[in-house]
Amino acid sequence: MGLYGLVGFYFLPLASFEGDLTRMAKLPESYFGWTKEQPEINPLLMKSAAWRDADVLAIGDSFTMAQVWQTVFAQHGVQVRTETWESIFNFCEDFSDWLYRTGYKGKFIIIESVDKYLEERLSRSVKCGHMRYHPLADLPVGPPPRVLDRNRPTFSGRLSVGIQTKLNTLKYERISSNPNFKAWNGLGEVRMERMANGCELFSHPRCKDVLFYDKDRIEDLGESVLRNMATINARLKNFHVIWAIIPDKSIVYLHPDKQFWNTAERRFQAPNLLKILRDEIAKKTVDLYLPNNTHFSTTGYLILGNALYKRIYQH
Repeated sequence: MGLYGLVGFYFLPLASFEGDLTRMAKLPESYFGWTKEQPEINPLLMKSAAWRDADVLAIGDSFTMAQVWQTVFAQHGVQVRTETWESIFNFCEDFSDWLYRTGYKGKFIIIESVDKYLEERLSRSVKCGHMRYHPLADLPVGPPPRVLDRNRPTFSGRLSVGIQTKLNTLKYERISSNPNFKAWNGLGEVRMERMANGCELFSHPRCKDVLFYDKDRIEDLGESVLRNMATINARLKNFHVIWAIIPDKSIVYLHPDKQFWNTAERRFQAPNLLKILRDEIAKKTVDLYLPNNTHFSTTGYLILGNALYKRIYQH
């Protein structure tokens, strides 16, 4: 029992993860967890408005469910109703009629999707005739942390995960010390890329090496997606539709030469989020996306919120 306790005391702190990329890769937070302090969010601003009270309807995935970018609107007195793709599911032919029945009186609909899932979501929507709304239970939403306490070990993980994390750490130390090291693809759904300017853009201790989701879409979105966007715009012709298409982390940092966002901006006045994010990288904004995560930092979410607010209220 004593030996097991000693083994657990050594390995279990390695089995707890704050980020989805460190969790999937089984790499230590002490190497790849963010350290730069993030802006503070007032929790009173993180509330989805009732249908009848909302000025703006936001429908999106996990980038919207966090309800962080919506705080920019709340600070300006604009009430946002937040829904998800899981609750709305499709923008069917009768979406406008259904939306009026909810009691929504606003003029604006923000449709948010990360780019890797946009094609499938829109293809599904244009084939849909009748809405089937699936209201989700209110999820507990809290402000993201400004800092993380990495000095207090946790022992709630699995011992086998801690051991695997230690093994991955040892392998990382070995292969990354090679002067010719460029990438590591042996981390399941995660890959590691050595970036020459990584330490200008990320705050984690091993900032020369950056984690990315291996299933990020790096191909450009095509004409069929744009046609489906036009179809949905026509269905929602009585509303002002704002498309918020989030480029995957891999596109923003590694493959930014995509034309979809330029075309969507030209055809639909969609905020050019790829350009906006690349401009932030040019300004050396640190942890725009969190180094241990596929999602934005609080800083990134607020940049998104400001871009959407300006698109609606400051043409």
